[in-house]
Amino acid sequence: MPLKAIKTPDLGAVPTASDVIANHIRDAIVSGVLEENDPIRQDDVAKLFNVSKIPVREALKRLEAEGLVLFQRNKGAVVTSMSDTELAQIFEIRAMLESNAIRLAVPHMTPETFARAEAICDEFQTESNVGRWAELNWSFHSSLYQDANRPYLMNLIRSVNDRIERYIRLQLTLSHGEKTADLEHRAILDACKAGDGELASRLLSEHIVAAWQSLLASLPKQGR
Repeated sequence: MPLKAIKTPDLGAVPTASDVIANHIRDAIVSGVLEENDPIRQDDVAKLFNVSKIPVREALKRLEAEGLVLFQRNKGAVVTSMSDTELAQIFEIRAMLESNAIRLAVPHMTPETFARAEAICDEFQTESNVGRWAELNWSFHSSLYQDANRPYLMNLIRSVNDRIERYIRLQLTLSHGEKTADLEHRAILDACKAGDGELASRLLSEHIVAAWQSLLASLPKQGR
């Protein structure tokens, strides 16, 4: 039997140990299990996954590049914290990137786009698990940018959202902002259905700014 006829797994599609570890730690940070300035001890993580410290360090370096982890002298890796000023800048960047993305996408949106976004809105409205709110929030937003056909822009937007997803989750939870978010999402979707890219862009920018203002009002002030 020729070698090429043998069925083999695609090893390129199998996540590496560092991939698995990075995903695990990222989820713990985003969900709030690991909080700002919490240490991430490489020895503990290595024992948890029964690996050497090499893939652990690779995973932490990747998370450092994403802005979720910081290496400090004599302390090792810790979960990053953000000041109000830093968060304000990131939300400002979100507003610029995402309002541009939706403006580019609206002329190319299809009935399938609207149906998908509306289904996410309906799920968001009825979801009682706060852990799903931030995930559904991203699903809704990203569903409206796909038709822009700008993969590099989408990667930038995803990267920015990853850095602040834990704060978006916090904002929705502390301010009980899920009802407001739902109403604003549906208004943005209505503008998209009407083919009004400028209105959709303006509503989206206002939505992101309002989310930041709500978060700022909800965050504890001590130590910020």
